Amino acid sequence: MTPNSQPKQAGFILSAAIPPVIDPTPIFEIFRGSYGTELLAAAVTHFNVFGQLADGPLGFDALRHALRLAERPAIVMLTALRSFGLLIKDGQDRFDLSPLAREHLVPGGIFDVSDYIGLAAKSPGVQLMIERLETNRPAGFKPNESGAAFIYREGMESAMEKEASARALTLALAGRAKNVAPLLADRVPLEEAQLLLDVAGGTGIYSVACLQKYPRLRAIVWDRPEVLKVAAEFAAAGGVSARLECRPGDMFTDPMPVGADVILLSNVLHDWDVAECSALVKRCAMALPVGGRLLIHDVFLNDALDGPLPVALYSAALFSVTEGRAYSAAEYREWMSRAALFTAEVIPTLIHCGVLSGTRQRS
Repeated sequence: MTPNSQPKQAGFILSAAIPPVIDPTPIFEIFRGSYGTELLAAAVTHFNVFGQLADGPLGFDALRHALRLAERPAIVMLTALRSFGLLIKDGQDRFDLSPLAREHLVPGGIFDVSDYIGLAAKSPGVQLMIERLETNRPAGFKPNESGAAFIYREGMESAMEKEASARALTLALAGRAKNVAPLLADRVPLEEAQLLLDVAGGTGIYSVACLQKYPRLRAIVWDRPEVLKVAAEFAAAGGVSARLECRPGDMFTDPMPVGADVILLSNVLHDWDVAECSALVKRCAMALPVGGRLLIHDVFLNDALDGPLPVALYSAALFSVTEGRAYSAAEYREWMSRAALFTAEVIPTLIHCGVLSGTRQRS
């Protein structure tokens, strides 16, 4: 499907009953692999992470201040280095060098390979990664402005507000969603649900799959006006237009659509920093009735923030183009608990994603 094409045979492509025959996860892992090179080269050649730890372990705040990094980029880089097996934690929760890093990445060591890693230091990708880590700003950021080109928030210039770029980006992201949506619809029980609110739902693929799976279910896809033009096409091609409403709005500032007993945040929160994530989870929880559910469908770092490697690299990708990163289930659970949501176990879907469900316990 090209960026300017209409969704073709969407009823088949989006069918809740027909997941892909072959798991496409390895393709995504290969595609995101370059972030490992960029982060390692940045850590070795610019931030001197391994030299900083050569004399002994440091706590998170001490280490990030030594590296002159804000919290978000520090978490992204240090999580990746732990997932590479180069950093470890000691019994006092301090960062230390692994035996592999101590022998081969401490500057001046007999078997130090830092100069070899340094061959990539001037490559454009490494230089851009260094800039993003130092500035804590994503791609598309313009001086004296807040935000990024790949997400939308009131007051920022965004690709999601222009028809051609919104369409291209929305359809590009659909490449993953159309593989994952059948698994979500199949594995998340919605027999008792009446109205699904798909927040920042993009093409609405997840809603379409759920509507095909549950004929009595209705859905609202809530997103920016230009994005909803694509969602309407997918709803029509999937044969669910009569039960799917495309409603424009700003998820941070506009009143939440009322009446939903299930709210879906699919691959949304990873675009935003902690404050925005916590606030949005609270907004969604407040909009639910007692017994209603918030479904967070996303990737999940280990609770210890030490991997897994593919998610750590995806976190670097998210960091590079949004204001967010990948989060752990523990982080999501903390935000949901604050919002009076009782959480269940993560249900895996596909391409490193899963669904964490939170049920509203009280009014």
